[in-house]
Amino acid sequence: MSTHEPDRAAEDGSGAGSTAPRSLAEALRARDDASLGALLRARPDLLNPVPSDLTQLATRAGTRASVIRALEHLDRFTLQTAEALAVAPEPTTYGTLLALLAGDEGDDAGVDARTVSAALPRAVAALREQALLWGPDDRLRLVRTARELLAPAPQRPSPTGLGPTVAEATAGMSPGRVQEIVTAAGLPSTHDPVSAVASLTALFAERPRMSALLDEAPADAVEVLSRLVWGPPYGQVTAEPAAHLRWLLDRGLLLPTAPGTVVLPREAALHLRGGRAHRTLEPVPPAVDPAATHRATVVNATAAGQAYTALATVEELLKDWDEGGPAVLRAGGLSVRDLKRTAAALDTTEPLAAFWVELAYAAGLIASDGEADEQYAATPAYDNWLELPAAERWVRLVTSWLPATRTSGLVGGRDGAVAAAGRTLSALGPQLDRSAAPEVRRRVLALLGELPEGASPDPETLLARLRWERPLRGAAASDDAGDPDDLRARIARWTLTEAELLGVTGRGALSAHGRTLLDAGGAAATSAEAAAVALLAPLLPEPLDHVLLQADLTAVAPGPLERPLAEALSVLADVESKGGATVYRFTPGSVRRALDSGRTASDLHDFLNTHSRTPVPQPLAYLIDDVARKHGHLRIGAASAYVRCDDDVLLGEILADKRSAGLRLRRLAPTVLAAQADPAALLEGLRQMGFAPAAESPEGDVLITRAHARRTAPRSAPEPVPEGPPVPDGTLLTAAVRAIRAGDVASTTPRKHAPGEQSGALPRTSAADTLATMQAAVLTGEAVWIGYVNAEGSASQRVIAPIRVEGGFVTAYDHTADEVRTYPLHRVTGVAELEAEA
Repeated sequence: MSTHEPDRAAEDGSGAGSTAPRSLAEALRARDDASLGALLRARPDLLNPVPSDLTQLATRAGTRASVIRALEHLDRFTLQTAEALAVAPEPTTYGTLLALLAGDEGDDAGVDARTVSAALPRAVAALREQALLWGPDDRLRLVRTARELLAPAPQRPSPTGLGPTVAEATAGMSPGRVQEIVTAAGLPSTHDPVSAVASLTALFAERPRMSALLDEAPADAVEVLSRLVWGPPYGQVTAEPAAHLRWLLDRGLLLPTAPGTVVLPREAALHLRGGRAHRTLEPVPPAVDPAATHRATVVNATAAGQAYTALATVEELLKDWDEGGPAVLRAGGLSVRDLKRTAAALDTTEPLAAFWVELAYAAGLIASDGEADEQYAATPAYDNWLELPAAERWVRLVTSWLPATRTSGLVGGRDGAVAAAGRTLSALGPQLDRSAAPEVRRRVLALLGELPEGASPDPETLLARLRWERPLRGAAASDDAGDPDDLRARIARWTLTEAELLGVTGRGALSAHGRTLLDAGGAAATSAEAAAVALLAPLLPEPLDHVLLQADLTAVAPGPLERPLAEALSVLADVESKGGATVYRFTPGSVRRALDSGRTASDLHDFLNTHSRTPVPQPLAYLIDDVARKHGHLRIGAASAYVRCDDDVLLGEILADKRSAGLRLRRLAPTVLAAQADPAALLEGLRQMGFAPAAESPEGDVLITRAHARRTAPRSAPEPVPEGPPVPDGTLLTAAVRAIRAGDVASTTPRKHAPGEQSGALPRTSAADTLATMQAAVLTGEAVWIGYVNAEGSASQRVIAPIRVEGGFVTAYDHTADEVRTYPLHRVTGVAELEAEA
């Protein structure tokens, strides 16, 4: 077996010359504050609540839930290192671990030993940092819970594909059967089964003797071993096995685990594998290959164009919902029908419409109004957002998208409880949060940032890198290439698409302004956002204050229009097509809409003359004048409804028209018709007949119809759903380490025990004895050990040096908190003197 063992004792002071820790708590006690802080940063769940001492920290670090969470955050090679430790002897040496990963010297099937040797120190350091591994290099120990999770078991095969050891597989075997196997393998018989098992284990682990034994094996027996060697190591046999199987059973190369079930022992499998624990070892992360490379100016310009399109799409969505959006489903979210209607309004697909809706929701621009008939509507924040410059509006959208846990790609699919109920996930619904989304999103963009400037990634190599970095995430701990339906892989693909839609990337490559925003976190957020605005603003098109009128009753906007011009033109004309230039078409209905909003014909002529770079075409002028001449000639009010007109001939024409039968009109006076329809239906009916009526108030004034914007009450943007506890900041880590150290000092300080007192229990003394001991400590200046219960009822132990005792309080220097504090004496459970130092 290969040794490949470098001299690492001097690297971390963990050689045999130093005193080896006897437990994880002792190993943590030997760490410095920086190392403890790194552990708490890597595993923030250990801080909730702050452990009272290092023993409690070690206990919490070994709990099943915490270990699973830590294992899920390991990269593939570090996880493979932990898996190798789980099948190695306990404890093991660094050299044995390296041999399990690199295999035997001269074994060409494995990874180059130098590559593994170079990568292993980092993996071991990562496991040590996260308190999954402890002990010096000559006595490495995996945390027991991690070993139980990763070691082979009949109900849960090991990721390595190895089975139990000879000792484990023969645990329930009769001593006589063990001796029979030893004799058949050509070994001398022993006096007890323990030495017999040790002898068989030594045979399988020794390369020359094991090779000689296998040279005698029948060809069919070797074929059976080759099928089991890489796992699963279990097989089925009949009550009367074939001769080649009997040969393997007699020599212990297959050991029974249950009636009809046999297993290949771990030591034998390792020999057949060339000493390797894994079939495929991945000591280095796979590279992300560039698929194409573009000039940086092309990437930035393309991304800026996409950014402007994103802003226009969100504005169009909110304009469509300005007077009140779709209703909220009873279970929450947007109905399929309303999503389809929104997609049609945005001229896009339903998945992309779901993305834009979720983006606006994440930015706090839309929310439910909370009324009895609940609807979605724009929030007051939308009006504030509209007032910002375009680049700042874009930054607001992207900084809302990056940390968002809501995942629009799931819309329309089935997942979790929704799938069980036979329903699909709806946009804006309550079950779209996926806590892994922000981490995957940022990691994908960070990998794009590591490529050369202007390079777009090959998606498959990008996904391979993500699977290497978090192999346990998604379906299961598997060594395969990854399930295409794995959630993290899907989020990564969606991230590439969404980043392109938002203009974070251009032609698949990370843009300059997108790269800057990746640093927008913590204290640097404001400066990073300002830098992104400065980079993007010059690339965005300037809004125009003019259009080009054409003789076919259309207007062409050769670029983005200023908002007042765009809003006025959207009332006067209908959008016919979008793209680099927007085409508006003037129709009688659109002109009438402008007149209904309070504009006069002269206002419309002045508007067009002011904002057109070309003369107003005669057909358009005639259209405006013709519609204006008819507009308001008929007046409609509420009787239930009536039609009033000074031209009685025109009223007679309406009565004679068969299309008016549904309105059930009758003449009340030469210039007045009454209808049994309501005013809105009467208006619409006469407009369909080709007339241009106007609604009037009870006073006879023309009613001006304008869109009334609907807004919700002030709403905050949805909070992301975090994946576990948040990572603590430096201040909290410093305070936590200090409290844990102080608590550990208090718990490990030698003290005098009262007769019958249990070790580790809080001291219990009477109030009089407590007061007397405190007063004596003030006079002598000595420290004492106390038990204390705070206002919440939490008990703790502390080492204090009393300074003053008065008024029912003791003022003392608290060694646990490293500060002077005052404690009520009635909350002190008892006091004990410390042992004198030898």
